[in-house]
This record gives sequence, C-alpha cells and structure tokens, in this order.
Amino acid sequence: MELATPICKEMGIRYPIFGLAHSIDVMVALGKAGGYPVFGAARSMPEEIAAEAKIMQEELDGLPFGIDLMIPASVGEETDRKKVVDSLPQEHKDFVAGLAEKYHVPEATKPTFFSSQTRSQQLFEEQMAATLESGTHSFASAVGMPPEMIGRAKRYGKKTISLVGAPRHAAKARDAGVDLIVAQGYDAGGHTGPIGTFSLVPQIVKAAGDIPVLAAGGVGHGCHIAASLALGAQGVWLGTAWLTSKEHALSDVLTQKLLKATSLDTEISYSHSGKPARLIKTAWTEEWNKESAPTPLSMPYQQVLTADIIAGINEHEVEPLIYDATGQCIVWFNELKTVDEIMKRLVSETNDSFANITRLTGA
Repeated sequence: MELATPICKEMGIRYPIFGLAHSIDVMVALGKAGGYPVFGAARSMPEEIAAEAKIMQEELDGLPFGIDLMIPASVGEETDRKKVVDSLPQEHKDFVAGLAEKYHVPEATKPTFFSSQTRSQQLFEEQMAATLESGTHSFASAVGMPPEMIGRAKRYGKKTISLVGAPRHAAKARDAGVDLIVAQGYDAGGHTGPIGTFSLVPQIVKAAGDIPVLAAGGVGHGCHIAASLALGAQGVWLGTAWLTSKEHALSDVLTQKLLKATSLDTEISYSHSGKPARLIKTAWTEEWNKESAPTPLSMPYQQVLTADIIAGINEHEVEPLIYDATGQCIVWFNELKTVDEIMKRLVSETNDSFANITRLTGA
C-alpha cells in the first residue's frame, strides 16, 4: 500500500517523512526520494541562505523544501563578538583552555559560523529576511516562533512549521496561526524538551485542533512511523536519520562514532548551546558533567565561549571530544547508506508494520 496521509497532498510530497539536515546534498536527495527536506540554516549567514536556497530550488526542480532557523527571544542585541568574548566569565574561559590543553586540540585554521559571529536579534532578522525572500516553500523554527513571524511568513506565501516540546507551546502556535506543528519528544537529538515522544504526540494532537502534527524524537524505524500515525500524527520529522547517510559526508572519526552508537550513547547536555540538547556522549559531555566544571552559560554565550575549541576539534577531528546532536534512534542507523536507501527502508518497514497490525487485530 502507498504510505500517504493528507499532509502529503497539502505539502506536495509522496511520503509523510520530513527531514532536517545541515547538508544541501542530503536535502536534495531526500526531496528526490519523496520526502520533505528542511534545510537547517541557523548556522548560515544571510547571503549564504540566499545561495543555499537557490541551489536547492534548482536541484529539486520544483519539488518543495523548507528552511529552518532558530529565533530564541532570550538572545540580545549585541553584535560585536569581541565585546561578548571579553564579557565572558574568566572561570569559563580557563576551563575551556584547560580542555584544549588536556586533549591537545590544535587551533582551527579557518573560521566557522560560531567562531566569527554571535547570535543576535539583528542576525535573526537578517536570516529571516533572506529566508522569506528565497524560493523556499516553508519556514520552520525549532526554538521560538513569535506570532509576528508567522504572519510575516504567510504574507510571503510561505508555510509555517513550529517545533514544540510541550502542549502549552502547541496551543500558542495554534492560536498564532501556524500551518504545521512538530511534536518533538525527549528522545530527539539537538534542542529538545522533557516529555517522551510517545506521551507527547497525543497531547500535541489534541492541543493542535485541526492543524496537522508531525511526530519527532526517536523515529528510526518504520514501526515508529506506523506508531506515530496511530498516535494521531500525519507524518514524522527525522534529523538523526541522515547523519550516517553517504550524502552527509561527516568526518570519518565522527561517522564511525555514530555508526557504533546505541540509544544509551546519547545524553541531554547544556554544554552545546546553553539550552538542553541531546548529544552523542563523548569526553566533551563527560568533562562538562564533572563537579569541577562550571555551569554552562546561557544562549548565545555558551557557543561564543566554546566556538574556537569546537572549530579546532571538528577541523582536526579530535576523537575524544568530537560530537554531534544525536537522537536516541541512532541505533537504527548503524550502516552507511544513501538517503534513498534509508527512505526505502523506512517506507518498507512501515508497510510491514501496517500488515502486522492487520494480522494481529484480524482487521
């Protein structure tokens, strides 16, 4: 049977499988495989967003895609990174310097988004403007989506997608007029809330009313997709699934770490951004868990604090410390496969789950 729900017709896709990644190659492959790609542009400068959207528009040849940003209201107005760095607590600077010395982290030879920028309301506004002026079909936000942003996106003809981790957030998104709500459970990689996916999704479906809901967090097998539909969702949202895809082309050291990981090899940590985020366990998270470690700073200051050492860790592939945002479903992605192969597996497993339900219930 064809795996399709009403959201497929509404969004112009074959399968109700949405995917988030920071890789254009992954997004293009996902769109061509019948899913709905949402490019994570929170780490892109406005001019880069415009260029990235143009590439996806051309490569996808009319197929829809979205762009995801982060717009936390708690981030301030300061745009001078040096001023922000100078204001950071010396205790935190000394701790990070100690990690660099202990693990022999070489300095990065090229800048990254975080080592050259600090998140500010001005940057968010410029990223938002570039997104709305691009050819993207939708605009998504995982950390905050003010009502005025929803109205503005709609005036540009964009669909709006809000990721939420609690029923009260779903109610706010519904009242603000969002088009699609993603119920992201505790299992998810990256920034996530405290409620498990299985408990969260039905609550969000109820709070959302007529607004379609996608299930996110811990979705790594077709049985999870079938279960998500049974919980009232019209589809699923996956991020961890694409980390070990051939198209993502992460570093060999990080890829091998992810391929060997189980659900027990991830944990919630504030060490990445200052907000709770599920990461793959490494010496990085272990060091920040120690009693002697300082409390991670709030967003955006934690990423300003760690930007230079993270740039060095990633560029030079420092094995003990290298990490990524990773959900508990990583256990289902222990082989290097193409995005198309991953999609075919998920669809096949979902159909098998439907058939198994029929056998079990005699329907």
